[in-house]
Amino acid sequence: MKHLIKTFKEIGISDIASVGGKNASLGEMYNKLSSSGITIPNGFATTSDAFWLFLQENKIKNRLQNILKGLDTERFSNLSEIGLKARKLITDSNFSEAFSEAIYAAYLTLGNSEEIEVAVRSSATAEDLPTASFAGQHDTFLNIKGKNNLIAAVKNCMASLYTDRAIKYREDNGFEHFKIAISVGIQKMVRSDKGCAGIGFTIDPESGFKDVIHITGVWGLGENIVQGAINPDEYYVFKPTLKLGYNAIIQKRLGGKESTLIYAESSGHSSTINIETSETRKEQFILTDEEVLKLAKWALIIEEHYNKPMDLEWAKDGITNELYITQARPETVHTRKEENNHIEYKLKEEGKMICEGSAIGNKIAIGTARFLKSPLEATKLKPGDILITDTISPDWDPLLKGTAGIVTNKGGRTSHAAIVARELGVPAVVGTNCATSKIKDGQKITIVCSKGSRGIIYQDHLKFERVLIDFSKYEMPKTEVKIILSDPESAFDLSNYPNNGVGLLRMEFIITHIIKIHPMALVNFDNIKNEEDRRKIDFITRHYSSKQDYFIEELAQGIARICAAFYPKEVILRTSDFKTNEYAKLIGGEAFEPVEENPMLGFRGASRYYNSLYSEGFKLECKAIKRVREIMGLTNLKVMIPFCRTLKEAAMVKKILNEQQLIQGEHGLEFYMMVEIPSNVLLLEKFAEYFDGFSIGSNDLTQLTLGLDRDSELVANLFNENDEAAKKMISLAIEKARISQRKIGICGQAPSDYPEYANFLIQAGINSISFNPDALLQGILNMNASEKQPNYN
Repeated sequence: MKHLIKTFKEIGISDIASVGGKNASLGEMYNKLSSSGITIPNGFATTSDAFWLFLQENKIKNRLQNILKGLDTERFSNLSEIGLKARKLITDSNFSEAFSEAIYAAYLTLGNSEEIEVAVRSSATAEDLPTASFAGQHDTFLNIKGKNNLIAAVKNCMASLYTDRAIKYREDNGFEHFKIAISVGIQKMVRSDKGCAGIGFTIDPESGFKDVIHITGVWGLGENIVQGAINPDEYYVFKPTLKLGYNAIIQKRLGGKESTLIYAESSGHSSTINIETSETRKEQFILTDEEVLKLAKWALIIEEHYNKPMDLEWAKDGITNELYITQARPETVHTRKEENNHIEYKLKEEGKMICEGSAIGNKIAIGTARFLKSPLEATKLKPGDILITDTISPDWDPLLKGTAGIVTNKGGRTSHAAIVARELGVPAVVGTNCATSKIKDGQKITIVCSKGSRGIIYQDHLKFERVLIDFSKYEMPKTEVKIILSDPESAFDLSNYPNNGVGLLRMEFIITHIIKIHPMALVNFDNIKNEEDRRKIDFITRHYSSKQDYFIEELAQGIARICAAFYPKEVILRTSDFKTNEYAKLIGGEAFEPVEENPMLGFRGASRYYNSLYSEGFKLECKAIKRVREIMGLTNLKVMIPFCRTLKEAAMVKKILNEQQLIQGEHGLEFYMMVEIPSNVLLLEKFAEYFDGFSIGSNDLTQLTLGLDRDSELVANLFNENDEAAKKMISLAIEKARISQRKIGICGQAPSDYPEYANFLIQAGINSISFNPDALLQGILNMNASEKQPNYN
């Protein structure tokens, strides 16, 4: 019976035809990667020969073929009937006594002569190939113990080759039904029911960004992630600095983890139940940082071994506290994409938001909302409808191909709904928590997944456009092209655009949209008298050891995601430049901000950093910057000081930076200064003694050159970046920077809106021009046109 059973020690990746992709990969890792410290639960597999022999001995292959010939391949109206007949034919047939005894003998050997709990997993011989994932199409049975239970589970795995979803999947993907066999893997059980489990990708599953490892997990069995039943914890680890030995966790998100899937009390049967997760565990990350980094290192080893992006499953045994890799397969979505081609979806009108969740894909879709409680209501769903439901399991798969989009209450980025949506190329918004209560059945809606990781559902059908962009056609100019950026969630996508790094990272967006709390309210929490503010701050910061740590960690993660996206290109972070009226809008902000007649010219920028009203807040900013550079290893981060009015101010701010152990020149740290005040231009050579480079803030420099407040409606019409005086200021700044041998760039809209403005800057000798993302490509065209003029040197 040797050809019918193979132990993991006898299996390698070349054995896909014999034991399927899943088992071949497990055997490959068990044999080749155990020496690298990766732990794989041992096991064995029945072969494809065993499957074909089973059909032959029971004389059922022809009968199966005849059953499948009766399938309605146009409308799949009889899919359930066909699938049920095929599965029953398998389960009503018998294994030979020799095959049953061979399975049991291998099982006893695995348990050192004892009957142990095992996982019994299906592995199709065409499964886990680069062109199709077969995710969730075939069955797995967990916590199986004893001979009779094991034999039944193996047979049920074979029968799962004919689940409704598997039949439909093969039809959709052009696989011939009788060229695929089922191998069954029997593996030592990891008691993750008492620990935790999850999924990992060695690529960002949304953007396809290749330099991160994405890990998600839940308490208990990992099926809750696959089914999308709950929202998991989520981690991003940056590969390049992980390899250098840094704590490269650039982002952590605590999931709801509302339920914990455990084994039901049974006698060796595959039976599970969901229990409510305790409040303590809901508020606790499932993994320590050390465990996250360990899994990430394993993922990196596996990816390098296979030389392709991988999709992994992992588990932590709650009894032994050991981590295991339980599956590994090639990632099947982004590996098929052409890197140079980018499709951009743009919403052309405003709409009324109904709800939001995690965006899957980057598309926009319109359709009629169709609320389904289960796959049994399939007849309600018409082609082009948007499916609205609580959660999606593999049983939904036959319904999904004709949908315009998917919206669920539950699930995360690695749920089955997310995996299938990516593979089908349809946009999905998962984990909304409110879709089925806020969206009406039959309502016209628009789902937008083109705004980073935030997916939004709007009322009505909104106008949008789809633009195909071939980045390879954009020649990079000699003058550096940089991006202006503020939202960390868009960074992975935007890093694919042609660029030389980030010329301006605005910190304010992270503080406003992610942190939401005034830094001084965190420093002086005990002095806050507003009870509503105290309650909000207490709730938002509840997972952190101190309220200051909340600010440092959240700011660091936002900055780190952007630095990672563009690594090793430089990312120039502008320290906070809120005005007093803007800072006052943050939670707890009113208690710490003075009221000014003209905040535009008041307490902003550098003047705040050494003033007792904000100096402790600035120290928190410095600690976040230090964390990104020294703990996460993202030394491409540079620091830029805004609205620095005098040389004395420059000296004071640099002194504070040094006190916070941000030392100019150490590990490549550079200090930049915004040039946005006439004094900056007039004394630029002297400011150059404190700074490594400059960036012209054309909006502020223009308004202060012309002596107007651009926020004032009465004089706003006079604001003009093309004004001769404003352009002379910019020319002078560029000239002085070049004399001082300092780099100088500019951040603004004008170079993309006006080709002549780009020409003016380039002829003046600017080193770099930074654009907002929507203006970048036009800006590049304008810059190239300028550099091709005869007078360019």
